Amino acid sequence: MLGILIVLIGLAVTLYFIQRQFIYFPTRQSLPQAELEAKQFGLEPWLREGQFIGWKSRYPDGNATGPVLVLHGNAGAAIHRTYFRNLFQSSALDARFDVHLLEYPGFGPRPGSPSEASLLQAADEAIMQLQQDSHKPILLVGESLGTVVAAIAGSLKPEAVRGMLLVTPFPNLAVLARQHYSWLPAWFLRDSFRADKALAEFPGPVAFLIAGQDTIAPPGLGQAFFDGYPGTKRLWVEADAGHNTLDYSPRRTVWREILAFMTQTAHSSGTGSDASRKP
Repeated sequence: MLGILIVLIGLAVTLYFIQRQFIYFPTRQSLPQAELEAKQFGLEPWLREGQFIGWKSRYPDGNATGPVLVLHGNAGAAIHRTYFRNLFQSSALDARFDVHLLEYPGFGPRPGSPSEASLLQAADEAIMQLQQDSHKPILLVGESLGTVVAAIAGSLKPEAVRGMLLVTPFPNLAVLARQHYSWLPAWFLRDSFRADKALAEFPGPVAFLIAGQDTIAPPGLGQAFFDGYPGTKRLWVEADAGHNTLDYSPRRTVWREILAFMTQTAHSSGTGSDASRKP
């Protein structure tokens, strides 16, 4: 009996220390390989202090109104999120943004290992870099895992972030883990990403976009995240979409509404609209 207990304890300790292998699912590439692919998409390497941190796409005529910083979801890499570049630089939206796709440590060609600390540090450094480079307020876009990174990092730099868009959001890692591993206690998680707690301090407008058929970040979690945010907010629900099947066509009315909300809503510390809309 003692032997079985020792084995179980050993398994639990091992799982605790290797759990990030079951949380983060990066696609890795060499930098030369990634640069070849990026060139085909019209992306340039984004460097900070000479080190690769992601990809950028300048607005074609050089007269951008400001930067968009995209914090991508869990699988793949930043280079696979060109649909955000296509959206925010589309003439259909009359949008004039420089778009930056941040790469996380341990994803794509960026060295390092993914963790809550490393992702938040990367996002914080990216916001500071854009603040120094453009001197214009940032629109922060988070997708899935990127929603909790955006909510925390943006709340720490409210003077730099004009507004946020959270796509397929969830409030923290513990509640998401319970959806998929009901037996897993919250205290066992090494990374918590308490975005719901952090976002409560953010004074700017936050747009929430939920996929109604999402089985990865279920819509109830996004709704709870939206309900708990006391600031200026608006909710859109794409009822028939799954986690990876949202329609990013810039000609859709929903994107014009979201962009108008983020850019026309002034920074305010008071509670704003909580209207919801189903596109």
